Amino acid sequence: MILTGKRVLITGGAGFIGSHLVDKLISNDCFVRVVDNLVNGKLEYLNRYESSKKLDFVLGSVTDPSDVARAMEGIDIVFHLACLGVRHSIKHPFENHCVNAEGTLIVLKEALKAKVEEFVYCSSSEVYGTAEYIPMDENHPPLPCTVYGASKLAGESYTRAYHKTYGMNTLIVRPFNTFGPRSHHDGDAGEIIPKSIVRAINGEDVLIFGDGLQTRDFTYVEDTVEGIVNIVNCDQLIGGTVNLGSGFEISIKSIAEMINSIAGNSAEKIKYTVTRPGDVMRLYADASFLKSVTGWSPKISLMDGLVKTVEWFKSRPEGGSDLLSQEKDINWV
Repeated sequence: MILTGKRVLITGGAGFIGSHLVDKLISNDCFVRVVDNLVNGKLEYLNRYESSKKLDFVLGSVTDPSDVARAMEGIDIVFHLACLGVRHSIKHPFENHCVNAEGTLIVLKEALKAKVEEFVYCSSSEVYGTAEYIPMDENHPPLPCTVYGASKLAGESYTRAYHKTYGMNTLIVRPFNTFGPRSHHDGDAGEIIPKSIVRAINGEDVLIFGDGLQTRDFTYVEDTVEGIVNIVNCDQLIGGTVNLGSGFEISIKSIAEMINSIAGNSAEKIKYTVTRPGDVMRLYADASFLKSVTGWSPKISLMDGLVKTVEWFKSRPEGGSDLLSQEKDINWV
């Protein structure tokens, strides 16, 4: 598969990873159509293409077959990223299931009808739950801790079924934790790194849920997108599942300390609070399979990526105090 010149649909393309994928594919001379309901996505991330013939935006939902069918017209490759997140699933489990699992089935159905050449499902390391061994390869048992993780696993199962039953060319990618500019700091989509940055640049306590010994495997968003594109370019992976991660683990406590240091916040500005329900305690990717078949490896270090992300939040036109007003400390209740 050669992406150059292809007509591509990205569900959730106005969101964090999705908008960076838009940038990458347009730079590869693809025509990109985005379908997004803007619940978490932001049109400002696509504004640079407002007068471009390379981007078409469809306001719609993956749970509406007519929206998806309209977006699918003339498409060669589908990148299915649209979803609702971990924290959302704690308070709204059924809605989370409907978007992540049923929405995936709707997108698959319309993709089959449209006879797309390839379907890429963006899953999550949350399908694994807490590591039973490390590093976690693709054969690690999937034991999700949340409805979010379970719904993403259901989406994987539907994607595999469409490959086996209908012969659709599908790929499943499991990104571990991604961070960088445009990441969500607000509402129930808010993630640990952007939430912590917004608090740190305002001189507030960085919040740690639980004891901070939970570990994650973080990859800078541009590296994540590069990995996703490399996966599509590798026919060997058709019908398969592949991890995408940096291959290291770091504690949430250490991340909080790094963010305070980079943002110029006091090292003591850390507050321990309630444990998040269903929190995964340990994630550490084995991405050696991806590297062996595509040559991909991350280029941007955790420190450099954090510096870039802090600078992006500091440069936001709404200013630090407005960003802080959007940040909800305990964002799953």
